[in-house]
Amino acid sequence: MFPLKRTCILLAATAAIATGTAQEIKYSNFEHWVTREIKESSIIGGKTKTVYCIGPTRHYTAAELAPYNYAKFTPWTTSNVYAKVAGIVKASNSVEPEKRGNGTCVRMDTKVEAVKVLGVIDSSVLVSGSIFTGQTIEPIKSADDPYCNLDFGIPFTGKPKALVLDYKCKISTNDYVMKYPGIGSKRIDGVQDKAEFIVYLQKRWEDKDGRIHALRVGTARVQLDHDVPEWQNGYRVPIHYGDISKTPYYRDYMKLNGPYRALNSKGKVTPIIEEGWGTADDEPTHIIIMLTAGNQGAYIGTVGNTLWVDNVSFEY
Repeated sequence: MFPLKRTCILLAATAAIATGTAQEIKYSNFEHWVTREIKESSIIGGKTKTVYCIGPTRHYTAAELAPYNYAKFTPWTTSNVYAKVAGIVKASNSVEPEKRGNGTCVRMDTKVEAVKVLGVIDSSVLVSGSIFTGQTIEPIKSADDPYCNLDFGIPFTGKPKALVLDYKCKISTNDYVMKYPGIGSKRIDGVQDKAEFIVYLQKRWEDKDGRIHALRVGTARVQLDHDVPEWQNGYRVPIHYGDISKTPYYRDYMKLNGPYRALNSKGKVTPIIEEGWGTADDEPTHIIIMLTAGNQGAYIGTVGNTLWVDNVSFEY
């Protein structure tokens, strides 16, 4: 088996807090943003849209449009999209900065992006605003497989006790969700769309055929199912290590093998195959952190769900 290699740029600084040591995640105070102006193709209206990335402060004009190299500059990527399908340029923005006091936080919205071809609505796609550690490989070239351009996780070898953050949210209590996969829409009953905080620590390796395997070393996952209108500062999400499948903490949505993928050494995005639970003694090689306004997966959710987050760090 072969170790996976990539430069780690996750951690930025340390500071004392009441329960231990806090280690900040780079750009996780959300004071620095890359602003990109993307001019969409004339056949779908030719509008110039603003798309945000979490990273070193810079502004790109529409004339400078090019794929953004997330892995080179920042540990974070978002659900924001620069797409070029069959030569047609499209932009989508569901994550953006919002003023908070004297600074900014990150706001994530669930919304429907409608594409009008020659003034007529041709397709509609639901997007749940999300941020996660990893990179989006631009441009998106197809909506058929929403995960084919997503490289989840970055190198990480620490074993923190908890993820700590500030948050508030607006969550619908509807017992149904909508699916907008591009063509048409569908109502799905008996399901509530929830915001989530997810942390997966994995010990990964790659086989000779380029398949990526992993053990789940650490797990943290919290779902938010109601409005929290006031900021919850220093909210703590405990990380549990080893096999948690038989513990009181475990829920079915924490099971192994989600939709996550990663870029292998051959330059191909491939599923991450979680072979089992690691032990508390296993050292992780990668971490996936995902903060999202919706937990139903690609194209499914509730329009209007919103999650605000600020000051993300680890407690040791």
